[in-house]
Amino acid sequence: MKSFTLSLLDRDNLNLVLDNLKLGVIAHTPERIITVFNKEAEKITGYTKEEVIGKDCHIVFQAPFCGSKCSFCKQTPDLTSKTKEYPVTTITKNGETRQLQMTVSAIIDNTGIFKGVIASFKDMTDSIRLSLRAENLSSFAGIIGRDKAMQDIFRQIRDVALYHYPVHVSGDTGTGKERVAYAIHDISSYGTGTFVPVNCGAIPEGIVESELFGHVKGAFSGAIKERKGRFELADKGTLFLDEVAELPLKIQVKLLRFLQEGSFEKVGGEKKISVDVRIISATNKNIKEEVRQGRFREDLYYRLNVIPIHLPPLRKRQSDIPLLAAHFLKEAEQESENKVPELTPEALNLMMDYQWPGNVRELKNVIQFSVVRSRGDKILPKDLPTDITGDPNTLLPPPDFSPMQAPLPRGKLTIESVKIALTKTGGNKSKAARVLGVGRATLYRFLAQNKTIKEYANHF
Repeated sequence: MKSFTLSLLDRDNLNLVLDNLKLGVIAHTPERIITVFNKEAEKITGYTKEEVIGKDCHIVFQAPFCGSKCSFCKQTPDLTSKTKEYPVTTITKNGETRQLQMTVSAIIDNTGIFKGVIASFKDMTDSIRLSLRAENLSSFAGIIGRDKAMQDIFRQIRDVALYHYPVHVSGDTGTGKERVAYAIHDISSYGTGTFVPVNCGAIPEGIVESELFGHVKGAFSGAIKERKGRFELADKGTLFLDEVAELPLKIQVKLLRFLQEGSFEKVGGEKKISVDVRIISATNKNIKEEVRQGRFREDLYYRLNVIPIHLPPLRKRQSDIPLLAAHFLKEAEQESENKVPELTPEALNLMMDYQWPGNVRELKNVIQFSVVRSRGDKILPKDLPTDITGDPNTLLPPPDFSPMQAPLPRGKLTIESVKIALTKTGGNKSKAARVLGVGRATLYRFLAQNKTIKEYANHF
């Protein structure tokens, strides 16, 4: 009886401690039965202890509490050896969307037996909102960037995730269109489902309909059994149609019909199949021009382009290059057993002046190349690819500007003097700064503060 009383006292003391934490805490058994739910968890989720204790967390929260990152959606949990930390978006009892920072750990007893999971979470919604307003977030939903254009993208991702409307992401090759599509999926209510990416340009025209919509047995030669298409595989999740402008017109008609009716027929089938799928499309082409040329249906364009998101090329957000380079170096360090070299200022200066036709994807490749090529603890200019170390003065200035021949005033910046310096140096900002007699950082600040000259500089 005495030990039982102590057990109750210990439990009361534990609950008192947990209820005074400024973190939400939830714990459940291997069968997902909730055993701990503190006051901060009640505050964040809107659910009371009485509503959740003793119940399956998937049933209580209508979906996995951890979203698509839940370790208990499969029969065998993948959370028996380490702690996981990740951001997650959840829906409260009142239907509000909250962005949480989640830390999940396995509960292992003294004999090594897996007893369940304990998770702590902090509500980051207001902090993220304030950071977006102040434009000082360096990453959001797995996307890196501090440039104003990227802060706008972060806001768009956050806002569009609350709705089910189709999204169209445009931007040059390598800007991260699939990364944005996955971020929208991950923090939306569809994040508990599957993210199914499809490169429409990589599928042979003869099988694209079957790939997207599936086929019934005997629909064509070789169709020996019924097959699900990407739409069915993405049910309750997100279908990402990359390079959507490459779809044949026949398939565009069928896609349009699905967007209008929410159902489709398999190749060779007559039965209507309904799925709940969010559509996100993307292209690096000017899709309006494709419409004008008759290669893309105008009615489909308006159906897909309900919420447009445009990703700027890397050359128009060069201030993010150091941040991205540091991120990719950190990734390389996590993937390697060896110490990863540091990027020298001289190498970074060359990277800042490069135009990055391959955008963020090219930058990642450059970092990986330089890490392999470097022989010491520093990445030097000689370790960079020749595309970057080549002479940037071969770049031609815009045809509508003729530089003045008079010497430039040194140490004083004006829009006209900066234009002349940029033109003389072919857009090389480091050389332009030297011509003007100022530091490179001073020139970058001047460009950031003057929209007209910044746009001019980005033409190179």
